[in-house]
Amino acid sequence: MEEQNVQKKSGKREFIGFVTSDKMDKTIVVSVNIKKLHPLYKKYVTSTKKVKAHDEDNNAKTGDKVRVVESRPVSREKCWKLVEVLERAK
Repeated sequence: MEEQNVQKKSGKREFIGFVTSDKMDKTIVVSVNIKKLHPLYKKYVTSTKKVKAHDEDNNAKTGDKVRVVESRPVSREKCWKLVEVLERAK
């Protein structure tokens, strides 16, 4: 798994992560790794965050590397949208 890639464009956050589930219709679960520097011990702590993203055409499959961007709430838990599939799973 790779580290988090966050870019700010027009106030919207972007994450690059891996699809862990595509069993829902038009929804994918993306796992994002976040590396933070510990303030006292100066070591990097890795934490994983799971976000649900809207996938209109059901393009992404489990294991794909994708880019998601923040959007308006689509449902109770979905406020991310799939922008592109960067790399297909083997």
